[in-house]
Amino acid sequence: MKHTTLRRSAASLAFLLTLGLMSCEKQLDIDPQQSVDAATALDTPEGVESAIIGAYARMDLPESYGTNLLLLADLFGSDANYLTWQGTFQSYREVTRKEMTSGNSEADRTWSQNYQTINLANLVLDATSVVKDDYQKNLIEGEAHMVRGMLYFELVRLYAQPYQTKEGDFSNVASGVPAPNSTPGVPLNLTPNKTEEQASKRLARATVEEVYAQVLSDLTTAETMLPDPNEGTDTRRFDLYDAKAMLARVYLQMGRYEEALAKANEVIEGSGAILNSSVISTFTNKNSSEVLFEIQQNDQNNAGGSNDGLATFYSSNIRGFGGRGDVRVSAPFAAKYEDGDQRGFADQIGSGLIYVGDGSRAGVLRSYKWNTASQNIPILRLSEMYLIRAEANVRLGTAVGEEPYWDVNRLRLRAQADTLNPIKVRDADGNIINENNPNYGTITLADVLNERDLELAFEGFRLHDYKRTGRSIGGLTVSSPRLVLPVPLYETNLGNALPQNEGY
Repeated sequence: MKHTTLRRSAASLAFLLTLGLMSCEKQLDIDPQQSVDAATALDTPEGVESAIIGAYARMDLPESYGTNLLLLADLFGSDANYLTWQGTFQSYREVTRKEMTSGNSEADRTWSQNYQTINLANLVLDATSVVKDDYQKNLIEGEAHMVRGMLYFELVRLYAQPYQTKEGDFSNVASGVPAPNSTPGVPLNLTPNKTEEQASKRLARATVEEVYAQVLSDLTTAETMLPDPNEGTDTRRFDLYDAKAMLARVYLQMGRYEEALAKANEVIEGSGAILNSSVISTFTNKNSSEVLFEIQQNDQNNAGGSNDGLATFYSSNIRGFGGRGDVRVSAPFAAKYEDGDQRGFADQIGSGLIYVGDGSRAGVLRSYKWNTASQNIPILRLSEMYLIRAEANVRLGTAVGEEPYWDVNRLRLRAQADTLNPIKVRDADGNIINENNPNYGTITLADVLNERDLELAFEGFRLHDYKRTGRSIGGLTVSSPRLVLPVPLYETNLGNALPQNEGY
């Protein structure tokens, strides 16, 4: 069965540092972790460096980007036309059915472990004065802000009502319903907990607006401190374009399309990233040219080591890896892909990103994106930036960087999908050669959103995309309390001034 973790008041967080031990050869080849007293661990530059590497390692935990921050958003966003849960774990079945209790173990462990990582980021930020080298100090501080901003963004999207955009379906404020973005978000703790007394303090839930403001503060700070990848930095660590890409994602979630467009365009034009020739290679090759940031895994250290992990749940027993085949891709969703589209179904395993599984629960459709426990997990991809730029341009009626039609079509061409008609054709130098076609280049918002569904399927976008655009999920409106995780029982039972979410 899945491993369990020792928990304590999570908003206040554990005061023991979880540090990853560094390999002699590669800094991010993370070995098994150990706990070190925070008061003595961070008094040298080496200790602070080790601590921030430990934060990277913690982001690979099953409770974090190793599984739940992606899987829960897709299970929550699922209906009969997307995917279903076939596994035996009741906790995930409750999420898929939108029938959770306040004791749901996925809500419990996801909250606990990510708040512990946030506390690790706080401890690092508190200790960077011992780092005297300016470059190293800026890098570490930028990384800590990046980790904290990313995790608060994920937590507020899962444990609180969505940020209101123009497409939200919330009640009128005049009716007496609280303004949507003043509703409870998640607790914000920006100072480190090093003692039992600090760890036992009570924290209220900040508002959704306040949490998003902190996310933007952390990510914009990271943007100013992280290095430029074009100057030979370690590609396995955060850089300034990772911060820009996360900002583009956050701004899009908030409906701030001008800012989302600007950041996505900066990434596309400045990061040096290029699309892989095959979309499949994005999930089979490590550290490819398309991926801006990915979680590093290997055969010894991965989220699937304890009957957990994306590949464990999504994969069947292909190529000798004993996946459980818990997540079934629905036939109606697979049918949305056009013939030949590499992102869709292929008879031969590995020729497309959807296949008929074998082994456990054989004969049904599976996703090949998560195919082996040791693969890296892409978190920020260049293709997402093209889609953000396209959507923002359509909404604003602009053509910053490129016309939105072409940004969508370049992904379809790469995937070998039939293209939207008529195709925009370019010569070897990139010049449009059918510019006089009066019909070329038209695209609607629905076209872009559909392409996001196809390109980013099973990567943790479904719930958040549907909420921000006001689309119902399984007959539920985006503000339904059934689409929000419960605050863990141990938090509400301790009286941490944390009101429970509606319905729990």
